[in-house]
Amino acid sequence: MSTKAPNPVDKYVGSRVRMRRIMLGMSQEKLGDALGLTFQQVQKYEKGTNRVGASRLQQISEILQVPVSFLFDGGPSGAVNAEGLSEGGSPAYVSDFLATAEGLALTRAFTRITDAKMRRNIVDLVEQIAAREGPDPR
Repeated sequence: MSTKAPNPVDKYVGSRVRMRRIMLGMSQEKLGDALGLTFQQVQKYEKGTNRVGASRLQQISEILQVPVSFLFDGGPSGAVNAEGLSEGGSPAYVSDFLATAEGLALTRAFTRITDAKMRRNIVDLVEQIAAREGPDPR
C-alpha cells in the first residue's frame, strides 16, 4: 500500500500558515477554535496532508491578519531550478527554516541586535559550528 506524498504547493501554503501562526504567538488549538476545527486538522493543513479550500484560505488569512496572497508568496510552481530556487527566487531551505519555531525565534532575536560587528560574530560562530557538522546538504 503506497501513500501519496503531499503536493508541494499544499506543503508550502501549510508552512506559511504555520509561520504566520507562530509569528502571532497563536497555538494550533486557538487557530482551530477560530476556524471551528480541531488542532489535528490544523496540523494536517500545516503539513500539507490535507488541502485547504478557497473559502477556508480566506478565513485563515483573515484570522492570521494577512492577505491570501501571503500564503502563496515565494511558493513553488512545482518546479525548482538547478540552484534549488523556487520561482519566487528564495531558496526552499529559507522558507523551510522560517517555518520552524526555532528559525523564527532565531530570526526575531538576531534582527533585534543593532551592533553590526556582533551580528557578524554570531554569523561567524554559526558557520564554524555548521562546518563541524559536515558538508552543506543543499
